[in-house]
Amino acid sequence: MAPGNGSFVTEFILVGLTHHQPDLQSPLFFLFLVIYVVTLLGNLGLVTLIGLNSNLHTPMYFFLFNLSFIDLCYSSVFTPKMLINLILEKNIISFKGCMTQLFFFWFFFVISECYVLTSMVYDRYVAICNPLLYHIAMSPTVCSSLMFGSYLMAFSGAMAHTGCMLRLTFCDANTIDHYFCDILPLLQLSCTSTYINELVVFIVVGINIIVPTVTIFISYGFILSSILHISSKEGRSKAFSTCSSHIIAVSLFFGSGAFMYLKPSSAGSMDERKLSSVFYTNVVPMLNPLIYSLRNKDVKFALRKALSSRKL
Repeated sequence: MAPGNGSFVTEFILVGLTHHQPDLQSPLFFLFLVIYVVTLLGNLGLVTLIGLNSNLHTPMYFFLFNLSFIDLCYSSVFTPKMLINLILEKNIISFKGCMTQLFFFWFFFVISECYVLTSMVYDRYVAICNPLLYHIAMSPTVCSSLMFGSYLMAFSGAMAHTGCMLRLTFCDANTIDHYFCDILPLLQLSCTSTYINELVVFIVVGINIIVPTVTIFISYGFILSSILHISSKEGRSKAFSTCSSHIIAVSLFFGSGAFMYLKPSSAGSMDERKLSSVFYTNVVPMLNPLIYSLRNKDVKFALRKALSSRKL
């Protein structure tokens, strides 16, 4: 991706998280390093476990496989660069590197994860509300189509944002007040009008947050109604436990995303936006393997089986 016509900037300087408090660089480096290692081990382990264990080749774990794959990829898009920036005095990223990071950030994370989470709640809706039709409604063709649609929406959104960004002109200002290349800090550096870009951000992000959110709320409305009609106390408890984990992850993801991107660029400080972005770029991908699998009996059994077979 080459700089657009009239763009004089060839590289950007990333301010990072510790611009005002440089003493925090070392503690934050070790903190995010631990988070990144846990994220890699958790998601890679989950991807491997689901891929190798035939007992986990079901729709629910198919979506979990893709969720872990997305978390694994997008956490590797900018976390290594962020760790390097925490130990260097001057944090530089090229224009091409910035645009590439921006594109894959949107493709592998923001939009694709929105729809994967939505697909997961649809799977739970069918399993709880229409269990007799589960194998038909969640056939391999349907699951593959849902994932294809998720990645297609992500690719379209990434192309729209990156294409609009390439039409801007960056003259002299090249200091990004963030720890990675994100849309809103980049818009503040442009020496040309960013009206179209902000409109695209609001429309695309709004659609890709509101549509999944409304779908999730409606699905959980039906799920809650069905759970309340379950006569078995154990059955209700199990259903509530499964849904609570998903609700926590969805709340963290959509809440931090909405706070970051659905506010006007002039509202709130950049420090607040950085704090919000830490949740969905670092914390959420680390927590997903925990809240979706480590509390799951099937995954625990598969993990114990895999470990015992290695000992033999």
